[in-house]
Amino acid sequence: MASNQDANWEFRFGTNGWRGVLGEDFTFPRLRAVLRGVGSWLSASGGRREVLIAHDTRFMGEHMSRMAAGVLREAGLEPLLAEGPTATPVAAHGVLHREAAGGLVFTASHNSQEYHGLKILGPQGACIGAEAAAEIEGRVDCANDAPVAGDIGSVERVELSKPYVSELLTRIDTDAIRAARVSIVYDAMHGAGSGVVDRALELAGARVRVRRGSVDPSFGGAAPDPVAANLGGLRDEVQSINGQRLGLATDGDADRFAVVDADGQLLTETESLALLVDHLARTGRISKGVAVSIATGSLVSRIAADHGLRAVRHPIGFSELSRSLIAGDCDVAGEESGGFAIASFSRDKDGMMACGLMVELLACLRAPLRTRLDELERRHGASACGRVAVRIRPENRQAFRALMSDPPVAVNGRPVRCASTTDGLHLALDDGFLMLRLSGTEPVLRVYAEAQTEPSLRRRLTRGIEMLGAAGR
Repeated sequence: MASNQDANWEFRFGTNGWRGVLGEDFTFPRLRAVLRGVGSWLSASGGRREVLIAHDTRFMGEHMSRMAAGVLREAGLEPLLAEGPTATPVAAHGVLHREAAGGLVFTASHNSQEYHGLKILGPQGACIGAEAAAEIEGRVDCANDAPVAGDIGSVERVELSKPYVSELLTRIDTDAIRAARVSIVYDAMHGAGSGVVDRALELAGARVRVRRGSVDPSFGGAAPDPVAANLGGLRDEVQSINGQRLGLATDGDADRFAVVDADGQLLTETESLALLVDHLARTGRISKGVAVSIATGSLVSRIAADHGLRAVRHPIGFSELSRSLIAGDCDVAGEESGGFAIASFSRDKDGMMACGLMVELLACLRAPLRTRLDELERRHGASACGRVAVRIRPENRQAFRALMSDPPVAVNGRPVRCASTTDGLHLALDDGFLMLRLSGTEPVLRVYAEAQTEPSLRRRLTRGIEMLGAAGR
C-alpha cells in the first residue's frame, strides 16, 4: 500500500531533470512515484524495452539504481545497470549506440553533496525536452510511492566506458597529440569522469596527472563545480610543470568542462567554446552551424560567421540545444555553463569529448591557448563574460518579478536595445548584455553578463546584483 506521505506534493522537472536536497526534497517515496511515471512514459513509447540505468559517485547511487530497476520491471521494461559510477555522457552514448528505449542517470551534476537528482535520457541519447518532461509530469501519481514489490533479483550489468573511450579516440587527432608530447593535469573533482577522461587522454598519447580522482560522495567537501573558486589547486599545478601543458576539469557527472591555460588562467566558458568552434571549423568538421544559449558570449557567433556558419541562440537548458542537434540544424552546440556537444559524437553535453578536443587543439597549436584566443579577439573583438548567483530571498524574488514586468531602459548608462522576458530577463546592450534568471536547479537567481572589458563586466554583474536588491531602477 502506498504511504501517501506526499499526497500534496506536486512533481515538476527543473532545467535538466529533477534535483533536490537528499532526504528533504529528493526522498525515496517521491523517487518511487517519479520512477513509476517514467516507467509509464517509456512503456507507452511502444519501442524497445531496454532502459539503461546509471549513477555517478554520489551517496546511495547504487541503491537508487537498483530501486529504479525494480520499478521499471514492474512496468514491463528491461533494465540494464551500468557497471560502477558512470558519467552522464557515457550513459548517453550507451543509450544511443545500444538503441535503448532511454536511460536514467542518478546525479545532481555540479551541485554539492547534499543534493541528488535524476536525469532522463531519450532514445536519441540526450536529456528529454520540455514536451516529454510535461508528459512524464502528467503521469506521476504522487500517492503511488509504495515500495517495489518483491526482490528485483539479478539485473544485467553492462560496461559502458570502454566503448565510449574507443569511439572518442577515433574522433580526435591522436597522432598530433603523441607528436606534441603534451602534459595534462586533469581534475576529476571526485566525480564520474575519473578513470575515463584520464584513460582516454593517456591512450591518445598525452602525459596525464590526475587530481581528486578517488570516489568520494562528499566531493572533498566542495561542490564538484568546475568554476574558479574550486580550481585553485589545478591552476597552481598547471603552472608548476614545464612544456606544452593544460589543465582540464569536469563536474560531478562529467557533462561540463573547464580549461586552465599554461599560465594558470581559467578560460571563460565563452572563450573555451569559441576556441572549439574555430578549431572544428578550421579542420573541416562542422559545416551546418552552431547552437548556443542566450547567455553565451557573442565571440562565438562572430567566429562562426567568419567561417560561413550560422549561430542560432536558444533559451537556457541544454535540451533546447540537443533538439537542434537531433534535428540536424547544427553540428555543434554550447552554452554559458560549460556544456558542449558535437553532433557526430553526441547529442547531449559532453565535457569529456570537449576535453579531448582541447588537448588536440593544444597539440596542433604547439603554443598556449591564449595565443589563439588573442588572435581571435584581435580579429573579432573582445568578449568578457561571467555569471554570479544570488541566493533567493522574498525581497529579491519580488524585485525580479518587478523587473520582468517593467524592464529598465538602461544599464550603467548604456541604453537597452531590446528587453526579452522569454527566458528570464535578457537586456541586449550595444556592447553585450545583462541577464537575470531564476535557476532551474538551485534556489538561486543567476546574473549573466557580457561586456568588452573585464572592468566593464564586473560593473555590469554588480549592477545586476543591485537590481535584484530593490524593485526600482
